[in-house]
Amino acid sequence: MTTLLVIAKEPRPGRVKTRLTPPFTPAEAAMLAEAALVDTLRTVAATPARRRVLVLDGTPGPWLPPGFDVVPQPGGGLDERLAAAFAGCTGPALLIGMDTPQVTPGLLTVDFAGCDAYFGPALDGGFWALGLARPEPGLLQGVPMSTPTTGAVQRERLVAAGLRVRDLPRLRDVDTARDAETVAASAPGSRFAAELGRLTAVTPR
Repeated sequence: MTTLLVIAKEPRPGRVKTRLTPPFTPAEAAMLAEAALVDTLRTVAATPARRRVLVLDGTPGPWLPPGFDVVPQPGGGLDERLAAAFAGCTGPALLIGMDTPQVTPGLLTVDFAGCDAYFGPALDGGFWALGLARPEPGLLQGVPMSTPTTGAVQRERLVAAGLRVRDLPRLRDVDTARDAETVAASAPGSRFAAELGRLTAVTPR
C-alpha cells in the first residue's frame, strides 16, 4: 500500500496563508488554514494507506487526528523539504499539501501498477500532489518552487528520469480570497467552506 504524506505549516497567525491578508486578518487567515488542514487530514485518514505522515513545520495541535506519524520539516528550501519527506519513505508514497481542502479519498487512492509516478497539477502552475513508486529525493532537489512554471519543471524532471507519469486532475490551491471562495463552493460540506461562510457572514469581504 501507499504511504500518504501531508506537508504543512502549523496554522498560526502571520505564518500561514499570508496572501489572504487582506481582506482577512492574520488571525482569520490562520483559521482558514486550520480548516483546510483539518479537511485534508480527515480525507487522508479516510484513505487506505500503509502509513500516514504529517510533515510539519511547527507543533501539532488539537486539529491533528489519531493515526498520523508527525515528522518535523528540515531547514532549506521547499524543494529540499519535499525531498526530505520522500527520503523518509520506503515503498510507494504520495505527497500532498494543505492547500486543497477539496481533495477526496478517491483522488488519493492511487495504484502504481503500470506507472512510476503520479502528478497533480495546480491551476497556479504548481502541483498539489506528487507520487513516486520508488521515492527518489533527487527528483525534487533543485526544482524552483513557487513559480508559474514549477509544475511543468517538476513533471519534466520525472519524464526526463524515464518515469511513466500518470496525471491527476488539475486542482485549485487556496492562495487568495477568490481561490477560497471557489474552493469552498466546490466542497460545500467541508469545514473550510463552513469557516469561510462564518467569517464572511460576520464581516462581508
